[in-house]
Amino acid sequence: MQTDSSPVVLVTGSTGLIGTRIVRALADDFRVIGLDVKKPPEKIAGAEFMECDLTSDESVDQVLASIRSEHGDHIASVIHLAAYYDFSGEPSPLYDKLTVGGTKRLIQKLQAFDVDQFVFSSTLLMMAPAAETDALLTEDSPVDAEWAYPQSKVDAEKVLREERGDIPVVILRLAGVYDEGGHSLPVGQQISRIYQKELESFMFPGDQNRGQALVHLDDLVDCVARVIAKRGALDPWEVFLIAEPDVVSYGELQDRIGELLHDKEWPTIRIPKAVAKAGAWAKEQLPGAESFIKPWMVDLADQHYPVDIARARQRLGWEPRHRLRDTLDRIIAKLKDDPKAWFEENQLPVPEEVK
Repeated sequence: MQTDSSPVVLVTGSTGLIGTRIVRALADDFRVIGLDVKKPPEKIAGAEFMECDLTSDESVDQVLASIRSEHGDHIASVIHLAAYYDFSGEPSPLYDKLTVGGTKRLIQKLQAFDVDQFVFSSTLLMMAPAAETDALLTEDSPVDAEWAYPQSKVDAEKVLREERGDIPVVILRLAGVYDEGGHSLPVGQQISRIYQKELESFMFPGDQNRGQALVHLDDLVDCVARVIAKRGALDPWEVFLIAEPDVVSYGELQDRIGELLHDKEWPTIRIPKAVAKAGAWAKEQLPGAESFIKPWMVDLADQHYPVDIARARQRLGWEPRHRLRDTLDRIIAKLKDDPKAWFEENQLPVPEEVK
């Protein structure tokens, strides 16, 4: 149980879905301090929260001064989750101000502390997808960010290499996160389209045998706990790919969602990318229409991200215990049980028929 002498762990982005779960998981064994722009609506037993704007020197200075005063200058681990994310693909100054600049500001100001470890949540999307369906991505695979969000992570990793000083850094290149409630924007959008039998849900502009890697939130939390536990044994710079080794192909995912929602086989037609782009563009022009699928996404529709997690197995003893293919029925069951609540929880427009 946590005591006054328990090691201190800082968690930035602590009020988000991932941050909240990590704080809860660590609060029994560590003095957990959550940092975010606003405190959470509910307290978590054993955890302390401080408001902190990582884009502001003054805010970060004030928070770190308070931490030093109340807890000393030794920090066991900093779990850095705070970042800007926008699935529209549009550039934003917040990528530079928060994801890159906030990371730089934090690692620089932590030089005045005795920090055992700095853990950075990066993304698999910064890496070039596998060229063949039987190839596996490793930590040594090439980097090739194709839009603003993954590029911001590339830039932030570079900042950490240059500014970390003597602070050991662990980079977690994460797959898309999900749980039994859904909480994965791409998967949730796909479920929403098929639930409503939208035209796009019957079409796919790419190779249906390829797929995106995902990781269950509970497995990610377990991974973070293992990283902290092994902070004295890891190298000064470590990179891990964190994903389920079992990739569900786009075609299988589409078929399975359709079957679970509508109790019958779901027909999917492969269409040319040019047609899909034109359709996405045309839908955006309709008055009041909002479409998750943007024309630029079509080119990325069949990117393949199968992952070799051998390094995480060997260095962390980490093995994901969940698989999306085994969890999908529970995600759909929650949707069927209370459609309105499911759409709201996943921050998706609620269909008229369930309002």
